[in-house]
Amino acid sequence: MIKNTAFLAVLTLFLLVGWFAGELRFLAPYKGVLFREHWPVIVGAIVLVFLHLCAAYYAVARWLFVRDAGRKLTVVDRQLTGANAVLADLGDQLDEGDADVA
Repeated sequence: MIKNTAFLAVLTLFLLVGWFAGELRFLAPYKGVLFREHWPVIVGAIVLVFLHLCAAYYAVARWLFVRDAGRKLTVVDRQLTGANAVLADLGDQLDEGDADVA
């Protein structure tokens, strides 16, 4: 999930940088001076936007894909520890498997 959110953040950042480059076309004659003097601020802003986009996309992904996980796990736990549990049937086979190893 982290890889997907980072990819989406990079894609969004790429689109934003391209859009800003088009909007700030009038600064093209001064790009050498701007990048030479202000590159730490520009890189810092890009990294900060990337981190915020990652956090936002991660929060949305968790909300969409993991919201029912606790309830589903509770249901599975009840099924495994109930009277008709599969673990009760497997317990005998697991004990026999341990005896074969020794």
